[in-house]
Amino acid sequence: MRTPLSFSLLLVGALVVFSAVAGEREFSRGGGDAARVAPEKVRLDTGGLSRKSFPKGFIFGTATSAYQVEGMAHKEGRGPSIWDAFVKIPGIVANNATADVTVDQYHRYKEDINLMQKLNFDAYRFSISWSRIFPDGTGRVNWKGVAYYNRLINYLIEKGITPYANLYHYDLPLALEKKYKGLLSPRVVKDFADYADFCFKTFGDRVKNWMTFNEPRVVAALGYDNGFFAPGRCSKAFGNCTAGNSATEPYIVAHHLILSHAAAVKRYREKYLATQKGRIGILLDFVWYEPLTRSKADNLAAQRARDFHVGWFIHPIVYGEYPKTMQNIVGNRLPKFTKKKAKMVKGSIDFVGINQYTTYYMYDPHQKKSKDLGYQQDWNAGFAYAKRGKPVGPRANSYWLYNVPWGMYKALMYIKERYGNPNVILSENGMDDPGNVTLAKGLHDTTRINFYKGYLTKLKKAVDDGAHITGYFAWSLLDNFEWRLGYTSRFGIVYVDYSNLKRYPKMSAYWFQKLIARKKH
Repeated sequence: MRTPLSFSLLLVGALVVFSAVAGEREFSRGGGDAARVAPEKVRLDTGGLSRKSFPKGFIFGTATSAYQVEGMAHKEGRGPSIWDAFVKIPGIVANNATADVTVDQYHRYKEDINLMQKLNFDAYRFSISWSRIFPDGTGRVNWKGVAYYNRLINYLIEKGITPYANLYHYDLPLALEKKYKGLLSPRVVKDFADYADFCFKTFGDRVKNWMTFNEPRVVAALGYDNGFFAPGRCSKAFGNCTAGNSATEPYIVAHHLILSHAAAVKRYREKYLATQKGRIGILLDFVWYEPLTRSKADNLAAQRARDFHVGWFIHPIVYGEYPKTMQNIVGNRLPKFTKKKAKMVKGSIDFVGINQYTTYYMYDPHQKKSKDLGYQQDWNAGFAYAKRGKPVGPRANSYWLYNVPWGMYKALMYIKERYGNPNVILSENGMDDPGNVTLAKGLHDTTRINFYKGYLTKLKKAVDDGAHITGYFAWSLLDNFEWRLGYTSRFGIVYVDYSNLKRYPKMSAYWFQKLIARKKH
């Protein structure tokens, strides 16, 4: 997971907008006598939803990422990633927390997989740490890292859980950042394809569902437009960065991410598909942008936001070029695909993962363009979180996350109608509570149940209305290291006591267990 952004709010100061008080208040609403009952004993309402509500073969899973759950960041041969360097900057992460240990899935993977099995999940979406396999990004293999992923994959299969392996979740090997400025260099394309190739060759006999990148837009925008994420680059006007150019670097990085994705897909299809018979896609975040008013100007602002957000990546992958909106606004700052590269990029997905959490209103700010150019400035769109004084939805702990199920429906139908109804996996969805919530209150997470119920109801409606959606992954299995929020935000359906790393399934975990129970034959 990450923070999908209103860049206007993504200032370093916004980091501490936690609203712990509001979070506690939400929990106590579901309290009363229920707070004294073990979560697995509470009667749970699935809102009429069950496995039967979804098409045959529909996959239910949970998701995590390597850096957020594994721990062992500097052990057993793993090389540092750009995030290992970034979190060392004082004040970057809440309470100066690190992911050195986080929830130690490296050692506790069996316990976590047993939980997934107990809760009736079909699949687990995890990420592979590039620098755990190649500590220097290329060349020397860390076989201890390979052995870890073999153990994880084998135990998933033993327990009847399908592995969904994602190759990159924000964690570029630091060695490549130092060697050639990482994602800013075209050299990363071959290096990523080589890393992907190694993973296909090594794990592809068992892993049949591959994803190249998680949220490449977040990587490019938060890493290079406002410096909020690693490697922390931006123009002076947009963040507290020591280097960067917000006018050009986000677009260069995105271009290299798209080419890296396509190069990896090409390797898979040419070398492994015939024997391994798997499939490969990419994971894109998509905030739904709703026009604030019915005015033409606000409608155009919302469309610009969609094009600059999800269109930036899915448009080239489906149509072989960037959205015309972007071409017109960004002009010669936007890299171009050669005919050969466009051919490689176009059609380079068997499925697309959509990470969908929230919805914002967008409006035309009716203001002159800023003299400082940057990715977010190029949208020329204003964010609003309320309409006529009414919030777009109830807010979770994170300042950016509003509970707006109808936005998920609109987002999924938009992908269906604009991009040829591709095979979609809803690859992330969830909400967070404050990190300091007590175990008793944390387990009785009725607010999260209501969140999931609302979103899954709208997901079903999108399926019923013809969207080709074949799976749903809850974010996240476990409370974990939430990037710049550290341990002050809990997205898990399983509570983790950070003092001893014990796992406690929350009420929402048992809600899923009931929802996706299989009929006994």
